[in-house]
Amino acid sequence: MDRLIHALTNKECDNELPTTNTGEYVILTGDQVITCNNTILEKPQDIKQAKEFVQMYANYAPSTVGSVILTHYPTGITVEGTDTATIHFKNSVGQIDGTTHLDLVDRMLLEGAPVLSCAGGLMIEHPLVREHVENIEGTEDSVMGLSKALVERLLGELRTKLDEIV
Repeated sequence: MDRLIHALTNKECDNELPTTNTGEYVILTGDQVITCNNTILEKPQDIKQAKEFVQMYANYAPSTVGSVILTHYPTGITVEGTDTATIHFKNSVGQIDGTTHLDLVDRMLLEGAPVLSCAGGLMIEHPLVREHVENIEGTEDSVMGLSKALVERLLGELRTKLDEIV
C-alpha cells in the first residue's frame, strides 16, 4: 500500500516541477487514501455506497495512508515518507439513532455534511462522527489529510541532506 501511495505522490510531484529558477524553496506534494478490510475506499459514488462504507466501519477499522514528498529546489534533493492512522469506531456507527430513527449518513446529510465529497464518506472532525469514534491509532491531523509529525520529520531529514552538500 505504501508503494502505491508513494507512486501517486511522485506522479503529482512530477506535475509540479518548476520550469524556471526563481530561488531556493521546497515543494511539498502528498496524497492520501482510505483503506478498510483490504479495500481502497474512494469518495462514495452515491448515498447507498456511503452507508455501506459506514456499515463496514462497525466491523473493520478503516485506516488513512498518507504519503508526503518534499523536494528542494534548485538541488532536486527529495525526502519522502508515509504515515498511517487507524480509526476504531464504536459498533454504534452502523446503527440507527434511537431519537431521530436515522442512520449516521442520513443525519449528516440533514446537516449538509459533504458525505459524497469525502474519501470513505466520513470526516472524523464532524461532531456526529466524533461521537462514534472509540479511539485513533495515530494522530487526528494524519486522519484529516496531512501528518504534521511526518512533515516535521521530513523537513529535518531534508535539512540534514542539504547540510551534507554544503
